[in-house]
Amino acid sequence: MTTPIDGPRVAAKSGLAKQLVIFLHGYGADGNDLIEIGRQWRGFLPDADFVSPHAPERCSMSPGGRQWFPLTMRDPEERWRGVVAARPTLDAFIDQELAKRGLDERSLALVGFSQGTMMALHGGLRRRIAPRAILGYSGVLVTGPKQDGEAHIRQTPAPAILLVHGEQDELIPADALILSANLLGEIGLAAQWHLSPGLGHGIDNGGLIHGVLFLAQSFGVPVEFGARAAV
Repeated sequence: MTTPIDGPRVAAKSGLAKQLVIFLHGYGADGNDLIEIGRQWRGFLPDADFVSPHAPERCSMSPGGRQWFPLTMRDPEERWRGVVAARPTLDAFIDQELAKRGLDERSLALVGFSQGTMMALHGGLRRRIAPRAILGYSGVLVTGPKQDGEAHIRQTPAPAILLVHGEQDELIPADALILSANLLGEIGLAAQWHLSPGLGHGIDNGGLIHGVLFLAQSFGVPVEFGARAAV
């Protein structure tokens, strides 16, 4: 049985959603942490609904925050067990949100930060039909004992993937970006990437611009020059 989740929302600027962007927040935060990005991106993606669910568990290290799965940093397999355990909850939420709008998987983008990126990559790559796009900030592709690569390559068409990372990330080192891109390449998935100079564990304006332009391109949405001022 999955745990129902929900969170803050930003409705499509046009009033009729043709795309759905789901934000997956990091460890110790909640859905409010990323939903403001949706408000900033409305000018680029006027037909997109944005939703940022709170993760299903209270965070053991930050009682006011949430977690997709526990992290102790002492167990090398805890990330793998965590993404596997949390995936059904995320899948159920995605199914519900798409059905509510009458949209299909190719109208979906997953945007994660840190632990949320782990969930976006793990869950998104194991959907029966791939999302249109997966955008991951400051995270890593979590692999199991055997990398479980066969689950990814069944998706046709494959999702567009962009990984963004801070060069000075102190929590998940920037090497994770290269590692993840290489692992994706080994299973036949091309990943774009952007390294933000001097940035720690966070998202800067350059990363936001790269991210929203990537989503607009993935959805085939033309970008007007004036929309840049919204980010």
